[in-house]
Amino acid sequence: MRRLAGLLTLVVLAASPAAAWDYWGGDAGGQRFSKLDQITPANVGNLVRAWEYRTGDLQSRPQPAMSRTKFEATPLFVADSLIFCSPFNEVIALDPGTGQQKWRYDAAISNSQRPGNRYNCRGVAYWVDGEVAGGTACESRVFMGTNDARLIALDAKSGKPCADFGDKGEIRIEIGKSLLWPGEFQITSAPVVTRGVVVVGSAISDNVRVEAPLGTVRAFDARSGKPRWSFDPLIHDGIDAGHANVWAPMSADDERGLVFLPTTSPSPDFWGGKRPGDNEHANSVVALKSETGELVWSFQTVHHDVWDYDLPAQPTLARIDTGNGPRDVVIQPTKQGFVFVLDRDSGKPVWPVEERAVPQGGAEGEKLSPTQPFPTHVPPLMPQRFSVEDQFQFPPLIGGSFCQALLSSARNEGLYTPPSTQGTLIFPMTGGGVNWGGAAFDPVNQILYANTSYAVHLVKLMPSAEAEGYDPPPGQDFGRQHGAPFAMTRAVAMSKLGLLCNKPPWGMMVALDLKAGKILWRSTVGTTEDRAPLGIAFHWGTPLVNGLAITAGGLVFTGAMDAYLRAFDAKSGEELWQGRLPVPGIANPMTYLWKGEQYVAIAAGGHSEAGTTIGDSLVAFRLARTGETPSLWSRTIDRPGGRLLGRSAAVLLAAILLAIGLWRWRRGRRLRAGGQ
Repeated sequence: MRRLAGLLTLVVLAASPAAAWDYWGGDAGGQRFSKLDQITPANVGNLVRAWEYRTGDLQSRPQPAMSRTKFEATPLFVADSLIFCSPFNEVIALDPGTGQQKWRYDAAISNSQRPGNRYNCRGVAYWVDGEVAGGTACESRVFMGTNDARLIALDAKSGKPCADFGDKGEIRIEIGKSLLWPGEFQITSAPVVTRGVVVVGSAISDNVRVEAPLGTVRAFDARSGKPRWSFDPLIHDGIDAGHANVWAPMSADDERGLVFLPTTSPSPDFWGGKRPGDNEHANSVVALKSETGELVWSFQTVHHDVWDYDLPAQPTLARIDTGNGPRDVVIQPTKQGFVFVLDRDSGKPVWPVEERAVPQGGAEGEKLSPTQPFPTHVPPLMPQRFSVEDQFQFPPLIGGSFCQALLSSARNEGLYTPPSTQGTLIFPMTGGGVNWGGAAFDPVNQILYANTSYAVHLVKLMPSAEAEGYDPPPGQDFGRQHGAPFAMTRAVAMSKLGLLCNKPPWGMMVALDLKAGKILWRSTVGTTEDRAPLGIAFHWGTPLVNGLAITAGGLVFTGAMDAYLRAFDAKSGEELWQGRLPVPGIANPMTYLWKGEQYVAIAAGGHSEAGTTIGDSLVAFRLARTGETPSLWSRTIDRPGGRLLGRSAAVLLAAILLAIGLWRWRRGRRLRAGGQ
């Protein structure tokens, strides 16, 4: 009887909501919080690698295609499987305990497509049709958007296309405008399914043209695939522009019947003379009725964006104590490092947001907004001004004056300094701040956690006549912005040796008490180990476009641009454990319970835009069983405070060693802005 009771307990635990990770963000509101508490700060050092699954892309795909991948997928724990998508839109279901493949579906993406935002699929969506009999084919469905603009529905048990959805299981999105090349328009983030409607956004190449494709959000019947509604976030009255698309993940409140969109900037990114005004509802959190697409409310975080300050992160839905009782809110982190907290029903700020004057003097023909919104109660997650003191002080013998000359030549009047022909310093850079990884929220302790990147972008406008035939040097992003009087160039500020011009740390995790409006701690995430020769691990952090997962066990898990999954103490920010990965895991981790054991999993495939090693693995860890001991793949941290090296000799040594390991950053692999 005891054995039977134990087995029943395991069955209940394995099927309980606490064990699930059935949405890309953990739940429909993207909290990335798990109630699982088996792994704790006391035993996290006992984690071992449970299994590694390889998609086979490294062997089966041509090298030019693999060199344009970023494996950002977060698997779902649904239908007794881990289900995820590869950068080439293959959907794969694995046994949660062994990593063995159960089924696989290939969307047959072309290896020669050259998508503008790289080959990428952040995840899939899961939906159970409550109106059909159990066991019916496609009772439970997996939805995926593709790099060639299709929406696909699969049976979650078998991986076979749902024949009653669209045309034999797929819908080809009607873009409404001819593309300049096949990869200009794609879908990179997971769809959202709510109230029988599947909603999908799009990723559209930046800086290409004024008359760009529209950023239309589309909704389809989850059973038949028939169109339900469409919504163009940008109001086109008197303006000439496209985009304002939703490339980041969306959130849904099924009870209210609302879907929440994080919209982007209009086209083109860095000059808006043909789109005067605030450009409503671009750069906004937008709430729509999920069944009809009717606009409920919209809150704009940037007026007339000319900095590529898209909303890159999933809106986080939470219930918080504001000091005046509990309140349902939408929490929106931004590339600038702001955190906007909005009432979920009205979209009004929970705490004051001020309109403050910002730098003026835009390029010829530009009509800037005189003010921008600044939250007052919740502090920024990171500094928003770059000064001379923030430069990495290189010794003169290794080109110490290069960064100083580079940065001092550009306009730098603080946040929202407009792009210029002189060149403008943009900090936080156009990749964040916070990027597509989003934030995580602990509903028990009311703490928000987020990864942030520290790097500087130099953006320069170029008269269109000078842009004809322009050949950008390595490391520089060039956008023709057809139809505008200016093209643009953008580059991360780096020394001649390939080191960032801003001093470390270059990536930090932040814990924020929303109610108190207080930063609780910041911790540096990542080292130079996988970029420097001999594995020299300077604890300087790495830029962090990916997000994290938090647990009731008191841990925060995250990847970085080095090849480790890390665990931090949620209360103190202390780094407690590292799990070695085959290549960097620049993806959001997740956790699940299977047969009584808690696992933590992350996609480890590297990131071509960041210049890391490329791979094709999904890796899972669990606590060691009786007789098992942690191996070289798992280690606890014994580092005295992670103090940064500051002496000139140490910097000289680091620069020499890192120059070799970071050469890829000087060869055209850059930290791009949107991350779409």
